[in-house]
Amino acid sequence: MPETQSPARVREYETIYILKPDVARDAQEKIATRLTEVLSRENGKLTQIENWGRRALAYPVAKQRRGVYVYLKYLGGGGLVSEIERNLRLIDDVIKYQTVLMNNEIDATSVQVNEEDVKFEAVEPPGADEEPEETLEQRLGLVEGERRRSDDEQMDPEDEFANDVSALGDEESGS
Repeated sequence: MPETQSPARVREYETIYILKPDVARDAQEKIATRLTEVLSRENGKLTQIENWGRRALAYPVAKQRRGVYVYLKYLGGGGLVSEIERNLRLIDDVIKYQTVLMNNEIDATSVQVNEEDVKFEAVEPPGADEEPEETLEQRLGLVEGERRRSDDEQMDPEDEFANDVSALGDEESGS
């Protein structure tokens, strides 16, 4: 009995990877090129790539508080995901990544890819006009004269001392 050829069924994945916030433009492009090469070598199909730009992280990762987010959407098998993640692990500028299976069975021949959706656009490194990230010492107020206060936090040192003393009194009285 002859086998009928079914359309090529593949899985659809999304991968988001986060780069260090000060990564150079050419390094971003090299990473995108490397991942595109992995996709073609492993018979995957890139359907979308977006650079979401420099954003704050939900929590510090590798001592970084911000990162450059890049989103990939592609078709392929489990081996492709393993290879993409292996490559991301080897790149020093990548601080975090995550892959999610979006759809278990897609007909690869039916997916149309818009050329504009797969063009990578790098984010410029932070300029001199951007405020540098505050160090941990600065955030904790350990660096002399560097702790910044908002306008409503500005307080006369004597008033600050009086508030500290009254707060101690409240703790001791149990109120």
